[in-house]
Order: sequence, then structure tokens, then C-alpha cells
Amino acid sequence: MIRQPVVQVSGIRKLYGATVAVDEVSFDVQEGEIFGLIGPNGAGKTTTMECVEGLRVPDRGTISVLALDPVRDARRLQNRIGVQLQEAQLQKRVKVWEAVDLWASLYPKTVNGDRLLEQLGLADKRDAWFMTLSGGQKQRLFIALALINDPEVVFLDELTTGLDPQARRAIWDLVRGIRARGKTVCLTTHLMEEAERLCDRVAIIEHGRIIDIDTPGRLVGRHCPERTVVLTTDDRTAEGRFRTIPLVDAVSRRDSRYTIRGRGEGMVTQVIDCLSEHRIRVTDFRTVLPNLEDVFLKLTGHSIRD
Repeated sequence: MIRQPVVQVSGIRKLYGATVAVDEVSFDVQEGEIFGLIGPNGAGKTTTMECVEGLRVPDRGTISVLALDPVRDARRLQNRIGVQLQEAQLQKRVKVWEAVDLWASLYPKTVNGDRLLEQLGLADKRDAWFMTLSGGQKQRLFIALALINDPEVVFLDELTTGLDPQARRAIWDLVRGIRARGKTVCLTTHLMEEAERLCDRVAIIEHGRIIDIDTPGRLVGRHCPERTVVLTTDDRTAEGRFRTIPLVDAVSRRDSRYTIRGRGEGMVTQVIDCLSEHRIRVTDFRTVLPNLEDVFLKLTGHSIRD
């Protein structure tokens, strides 16, 4: 039996005046996966997500979440989804436990708030005012509020923007934990490392249009098959040996440092085999592999950070 996707988006379009924010966007999200919308700021990620959540109404197209229409069935749907908004804020002097209790009062079914705070590492901040929390603690609280109703689908919008690397990695672990409890996660991010570390599949969006959808690994393999090896050796025969490797396209040398470029997953292995076969001694060896940032650059002609 083929399972219906928990989220189905088909040809949605959203305009603000003459500006096309979302242009014929379509994608599905499968049950139990972490799905990411990735792209630069202003690409249409948040508008798309808000349409899916029912916070905005698309001008055209259809959306189904858990077989419900986000606008027509908003009341039924809100009890089954959790939402963390990009610009979320709370009153400065609301206490953590008060915020959790307030959110819990909005739903007919909730999980234990104190246990949720403990799971998210906020038990010792239960009586703290919101304004005293660090950036990472605030984000963990917003995750708690998104999970208080035990949702089947969780929407996270630019969850780790502005956090330091340590706090960001802690949030990543929390997101993986959400999926491990059987939830489906939809997130937006402009951080390519975040998408590669977290997402089972990603949709690359630029100027309101989806460019491609797949797993991070398959996107990289399809659009950026290039591989680079940088190594250091004093062996004078090395350059000629490297040029005979079948998958190598180019070899450049600067003093004793060689940069070997080629394509295909087997290229790095062939370089290693060459070093072993000809007993070429190296004092430094590293591989440079393409990532989602490189895919975006190739598909759009500019960096995602531009």
C-alpha cells in the first residue's frame, strides 16, 4: 500500500502587489522525514512555509497537510501540527513555565510540560523570565511550545539563525530527537551545513521557484560530481603518475603541493591506489568535496550568501 504524503503542495503562487514571492511551487513531504526548504534570505521559504501552515492563503494552487486544507480546516489542523515562527517573541517578563502552561491551555490534548522542559534541557530555567534566556535557550523554549500539543508534523522556520556553533549543534540534536519520536519535520534554512546535517531531502528555492529536490547527497552527485585531492610530496615522479589516473582531469603543482581534480566517487580511491602502487610518500593529504553551497552556486550562478 502506497502511503499518502503528510504534506502535499501543488503549484502554489503568492503575490505581494507586483512582487511574486512564491511561483508555482510544488513538493511532497513523506511521513517521518526531515524535509528542508533551502535558499537565501528573500527566496520565498518563509512565505511558502506560512502558506503550508495556514497562516497565509496562496493566490493559486492547492495544499494538503495530513489530508486537511490548512485554511478551510484550520481549527482541526492546528491541533495536529506544531509551529515555530522565524520572528517569534514572548513578553519579556513571562516565565518559562507560564509560557508552556499558556500554550498548553490552547489545545485539547497536550504532553507533560515539565517533562518536555526536562527533555529540552530547560528544567533549571523553569522559573526564569524569557528576557534572561540565552539565544539557544529561547529557541529550545520555542521548540517546547511547538511540541506541547504532541503534533504529528512540526514546522521550524530558520531555527538556528544567529546562534553560535555550539548552540546550533545542540538544536540539531533536538530536531533529530523530534524525528526519532516518529514526527515529521519541515524546516527552512539558509545554512547549507544545517541542511546537509539534518535533512533527508531538500528543495532548493530561489526567487520563489524550486530549482531541484532530492537528498543532499544525490543533489551534490548530480550537479557537482567534481572531486579534488590536495597533497604534499617531494617525489619528483608524482606529477606524471597522477596524470595517468583515469578519472583525473587536471593536475597542478606549486612547489611540493599538488592539486588533483577529477570527477566520480572513485577518483579519490584511484589517487590513493596510485600513491600506494608507486610508493609515493606524502606529508599531507586532504580531500575537498563539493557540498550544497556548490550546488546552489552552479544552479544559480551566485553564492547563497550573496
